[in-house]
Amino acid sequence: MSNLPAIPFSTTLHVRDTCLCLHAQRAARALARRFDAAFKPLGLTNGQFSLMMALNRPEPPPMGPVAALLAMDRTTLTAALKPLTQRGWITIVADEKDRRGKRLKLTDAGMAVLVEAVPIWRREHEELETGLATDPKVLRQGLIEVATAAE
Repeated sequence: MSNLPAIPFSTTLHVRDTCLCLHAQRAARALARRFDAAFKPLGLTNGQFSLMMALNRPEPPPMGPVAALLAMDRTTLTAALKPLTQRGWITIVADEKDRRGKRLKLTDAGMAVLVEAVPIWRREHEELETGLATDPKVLRQGLIEVATAAE
């Protein structure tokens, strides 16, 4: 038998009912499953959609700002880029100003996938927002505040 003090079950219930991290994780997983299912006919995941949308800019962005936007480290971003480059949806090009740097560019094939994906994203988003009891703008702002406070 351990000499450690026991945590009352009431504490477990309190954490279950009030933990912001737990509820954010559960919501994130539910949203990911929903969008993964919606994008499946395109052979796209929700994470790939977000990554590709992050590249939809007038100029190809460097890896650092993309990683920061997506709240991932560069190693994770590099791993996420691999299947997209293999499919020909993005290319990684040398930075013209600093040849050591890399920039991420959507290909025409990648843009074609996004053109098909955006209406799916809009439809899913509209359905989600319509079904929420909370104002989506307030919820979104709260999530942004939590994300920026953690930085």
